[in-house]
Amino acid sequence: MAEMSPMWFILLGITLAYVKAMPLRTLSGVTHEEAMLELKAFKASITMRDSIASTPPSYSPSLSPSPLPSQDLKKPHVYLVTSYGADPTGKSDSTEALLAAIADAAKGPSEGFLMKDIKDLGGAQINLEGGKYMISKPLQLPLSGVGNFMIHGGTISASDNFPPDGRLIDLSASGNINSYNYEYITLKDLFLDSNFRGGGISVKNSLRINIDNCYITHFTNTGILVQGGHETYIRHSFLGQYITAGGDKHERDFSGTGISLQGNDNAITDVVIFSAAIGIMVTGQANTISGVHCYNKATGFGGTGIYLKLPGLTQTRIVNSYMDYTNIVAEDPVQLHISSSFFLGDANIVLKSVKGVVNGLNIVDNMFSGLNNGIDTVQLDQSNSPFNQIDQVFVARNVVKGMNLKATTAKMSMQGNGTSWTADFNKLLLFPNLIKHVVYTLSANGNTFPNHALRNVSQNRVVIETDEAVTANVFVTVDQSMAS
Repeated sequence: MAEMSPMWFILLGITLAYVKAMPLRTLSGVTHEEAMLELKAFKASITMRDSIASTPPSYSPSLSPSPLPSQDLKKPHVYLVTSYGADPTGKSDSTEALLAAIADAAKGPSEGFLMKDIKDLGGAQINLEGGKYMISKPLQLPLSGVGNFMIHGGTISASDNFPPDGRLIDLSASGNINSYNYEYITLKDLFLDSNFRGGGISVKNSLRINIDNCYITHFTNTGILVQGGHETYIRHSFLGQYITAGGDKHERDFSGTGISLQGNDNAITDVVIFSAAIGIMVTGQANTISGVHCYNKATGFGGTGIYLKLPGLTQTRIVNSYMDYTNIVAEDPVQLHISSSFFLGDANIVLKSVKGVVNGLNIVDNMFSGLNNGIDTVQLDQSNSPFNQIDQVFVARNVVKGMNLKATTAKMSMQGNGTSWTADFNKLLLFPNLIKHVVYTLSANGNTFPNHALRNVSQNRVVIETDEAVTANVFVTVDQSMAS
């Protein structure tokens, strides 16, 4: 049964009330049947009008036509590079076509401003349309001071006459007077082939840059170079000088650096560096490295997984990462945290002395798996100078297989008869001659109550003596990490 509008009930009720209220004389000459037929006809007319009124119109009426959008508003924010003449097969040079598309996007309609003097391009996109494009010089934005812009979706490769020291995508600007060159630029879903001529991406003095899901290969200097600025985020990407999956016969010849962070407050997350002499070089402060897999060039061949070259002010966090036959080297580390990571194939951590400073260092909750070559999990490189300023260093709770465990805390138990017990911690403790805190317990057998005392703590040895010979169990805990 069709559902009737509530309005019909209201009108019908009013009508019935009106009929009932009519004087009988108004119905004179009209039979009851005729009156009911008139009421049914009235009801039908109301139902028809209600149905028509409830049907939505197929169009929205307008008293006057809408004005046409202005030319600026009609201008697209997506720039298809093939419409500029770029060759998606990679057979001919597409440099000028790609630069023309970038130039149009950079001077496109502005949605306002981001940071001071940074024009918001409103999410303008350079769409590579899944093609492969060969270029003979770096792709640079024609001017600084723009943001909210993306290049995505294709392959860019260097030609044989590409500058040997250039980068395929170069976010830098000469003569810039702004505090930052660019803000919120996104480079996404790109395959960058440097053709052994230069590098992949350069970001200079910029803010909030995203490098996401990129594959960068065949670089000779650096896959990704970040200079100055801050908050460049590199994630879900793969970098390798040679395309290999490990065990490459040319591994000894790997050169270059996968990622170089020469700025502050950046993050590298879920990134694989599979071939380079150095996986990640860090010379800036307050950077985070998480979920990184480095199997670039084995330490045994002279490679380094992560090199922290900022003596005296490291401020770096390395977590949940995988050092695959490659080590971590930190110069004079101050405020460095390494945790929840896996070190395979004798991969280890080296603390390299420059001025002999190590302060605020945590190396905790890691797994080390070695080849039974007698390699220490944490090593001291004191070839320049010995470490002589050591404070707040905590190396503990790591698990080891096939390597020598090194820590700043250790425990030992001894059992025997005599008046002197010596606990030698040199095989376990990281620093020589640096026990800062000792706790021991002596449990003598029998009914004797000997006097006992801690007699000497030097050269990482603890000596405990009793005033008479006893059979006893001695438990000793030492700590090098206490703040001085």
